[in-house]
Amino acid sequence: MKKSIFLAAGLLFSMSAQAQFLDIIKSTVKSKTGVDLNVPVKNSGTATTPATTTTTTSGKTNNSPVNLGSLTSTQISSGLKEALSMGVTDGVKKLAVTDGFFKNEAVKILMPEKLRKIDTTLRSIGMGSLADEGVKLLNRAAEDAVTEAAPIFANAITSMTITDAKNILLGSNNAATSYLQGKTQTQLFSAFQPKVKASLGKVGADTLWKNLISKYNTFTGQAVTTDLNEYVTTETINGVFKMVADKESGIRNTPAMRTTSILQKVFGAQDGK
Repeated sequence: MKKSIFLAAGLLFSMSAQAQFLDIIKSTVKSKTGVDLNVPVKNSGTATTPATTTTTTSGKTNNSPVNLGSLTSTQISSGLKEALSMGVTDGVKKLAVTDGFFKNEAVKILMPEKLRKIDTTLRSIGMGSLADEGVKLLNRAAEDAVTEAAPIFANAITSMTITDAKNILLGSNNAATSYLQGKTQTQLFSAFQPKVKASLGKVGADTLWKNLISKYNTFTGQAVTTDLNEYVTTETINGVFKMVADKESGIRNTPAMRTTSILQKVFGAQDGK
């Protein structure tokens, strides 16, 4: 009986604490962005739009209305699409050049975790240059393959809905990138795998790694194997999303990076401008 009373009291306290926490969030959002989560949206100054439905981490929905001020649905959609397009274009452009991956510490592809003991062993027997070359060629393959991302991203950006755009605008610093990742991850992997495989052969990474692993197995008496194609494909995709996320965060938080009028209008609204 006592246990039931404690559980009931704990539940009531938890619900009360959550309500207080929600009030704090609403107050903070209003003071920082001018967005009043208790006021219905008016579209183009006339019709009232329904509450925006967002999914919480628990899988439940939150039907709180949002106020996007003078922004129209078309402006919001255009601004988000432009921000994502800039992120993808800039990201792919920077990665798809010599050293685009290899000399960018944020996205550089390192020795696969499964093979890092090979790196240690090779260096201990004076073959560090072979290990270095192996890592460099993994990055060269990624640099060669990354251009495959552009058309897939373009299709996902074009298909963004008005509801998607509103949720993204009021989301976190990488909400647009997360949307893009959810829409393209599987398609990107399928498109990248054959390209990465060809790129590994093109830059000679496949041959060098076979030699590297063979030498290690001979020296240690082990039989280490790994799927380099899958590993480089995954790391290449992760690198692209990292670059897009950085661009998105910059546009959201740095007015100087809003280089077009639509970006200034849409993201400036979050500054209370």
